[in-house]
Amino acid sequence: MAAKPYSLKAFLVLQKFLLTRTWNKIYFERKVSSSHASQSQFNRHPFLANGLEILSNTNKTLMFHIEGVLLKSSSIFPYFLLVAFEAGGPLRAFILFLLYPIICLVGKEWGLKIMVFVCFMGLKEGSFSVGRNVLPKFFLEEVGNEGFEMMMKWRGSKIGVTDMPRVMVECFLKDYLKVEAVVGREMKVVCGRFIGLIEEKKPSSAFLELSVKGIAAGACGSRAMCQKQPLAGVDGGQEPRTALAHACEVLYMVNEADKKNQQALPREKYPKPLIFHDGRLGFRPTPVATLFMFMWMPFGIFLLIVRATVFFLLPYKFSMSILCFTGLKGTLIRPSSVPDHADDHKNNHGGALYVCNHRTLLDPIYVSMGLVKPLSAVTYSLSRVTELFAPIKTVRLTRNREQDSKMIEKQLKQGDLVICPEGTTCREPYLLRLSPLFAEISDEIVPVAIDFQASMFYGTTASGFKFLDPVFLLMNPTSHCSARFLGKLPKSFTCQGGGKSKFEVANHVQSQIAKALNFECTSLTRKDKYMILAGRDWKWAFG
Repeated sequence: MAAKPYSLKAFLVLQKFLLTRTWNKIYFERKVSSSHASQSQFNRHPFLANGLEILSNTNKTLMFHIEGVLLKSSSIFPYFLLVAFEAGGPLRAFILFLLYPIICLVGKEWGLKIMVFVCFMGLKEGSFSVGRNVLPKFFLEEVGNEGFEMMMKWRGSKIGVTDMPRVMVECFLKDYLKVEAVVGREMKVVCGRFIGLIEEKKPSSAFLELSVKGIAAGACGSRAMCQKQPLAGVDGGQEPRTALAHACEVLYMVNEADKKNQQALPREKYPKPLIFHDGRLGFRPTPVATLFMFMWMPFGIFLLIVRATVFFLLPYKFSMSILCFTGLKGTLIRPSSVPDHADDHKNNHGGALYVCNHRTLLDPIYVSMGLVKPLSAVTYSLSRVTELFAPIKTVRLTRNREQDSKMIEKQLKQGDLVICPEGTTCREPYLLRLSPLFAEISDEIVPVAIDFQASMFYGTTASGFKFLDPVFLLMNPTSHCSARFLGKLPKSFTCQGGGKSKFEVANHVQSQIAKALNFECTSLTRKDKYMILAGRDWKWAFG
């Protein structure tokens, strides 16, 4: 019994000793951080609302944190899941999703390392294109309008700072926001492949300051010039990032409330039109949305089989009602000038030529279902597997003008024909230049305006497996296709009857379809699309 007071006294002495050491450590760290912070001036007013006054300082270089200022949400998990799904496949994305609770528990830094390891391990550095072809679309949709206007009004050089790997955000910032330099995590590469590790930070913040100022010097032109142009930083959150605090002369903080209240950036304000992008996922994969996707996939595969069976075995009159019940809905607008039966179009020149824009590989099938009659289709790029299981007759074109012209004439003599002269699909509200080959073959031209919206997956790809296009398309929980027949082209607007050139006819059909869909005409072609997705130089061209 006498030993209890001594044990209690020893416990109190030990507790006092530990608390004293802990307080001294906290005081020392605060003193050190305050000494560093004294080098910068902090403005904790809501920058997005009251910070435009510093825009008059044209001699400054602006450094901003992407997640803390530009994007409405600071969560970076959806972007890593996009990398895992598009570059590594559904299995890698599922593993990352299962690790999400652990990522939230281990803290920001270790959570980032786990996501980087799962997403990047084993990927080829040279073929990594998700940062260029997939992520810019999702970044643009998450950009806040107020933060974007602040960036665009800045007349000096701009440097973006991110917690994500640089390969994920560099193309987006440089191509769409005209940022001169990007500071992000660097990936370790061995034998041309990512090993899933990031370059470790050095204990001292001097390394970050040196790297940031080195990039700033490159953006300004020279280190001497950069020293004459002090850095102004913009950050978000409760505390400033080390790199920004040590590199900037003036640092502005964005309130979290103002950041969340930002409006989404309208499409018309995009610095560069987003016309082409790749990837299968058509939604921002937040944890909740990703959970729904993986829960849906088993049922989606079953629904895929049901829909494909209905397409093949049942007549159009019965299949349309069943497909609508399963979620494949559509809107049909057909004037009385478009007949129901192919016999009404038969003349000395053969059948009618239905010219439609290209949204998915099922466009000819939708046209056929809208007319409630079987049609033939000529295609430029279609996988052998898709051709084998197509419910309508398909004919592959060779991209040789003489051979393709003879092939189309032959098919028209046998009946009505569907053609997509864009030559490739476009997901956004733009129309590519139409190949004028169809205009010189027939005067019986019926333009068809098609729009397609899916709820989960894109049914097209530029870099993936083409034979999986119908699989992902038919796995969507819901989709909506709008088909609008614009009526037969008057003889005065054709080559043979009106004396128009083939280019005039093609441009007229393009403008008609664009007007019906409220799309924008461009002079881009299939070749331009793949050059853009490959990251080569190009110029926008609009009609």
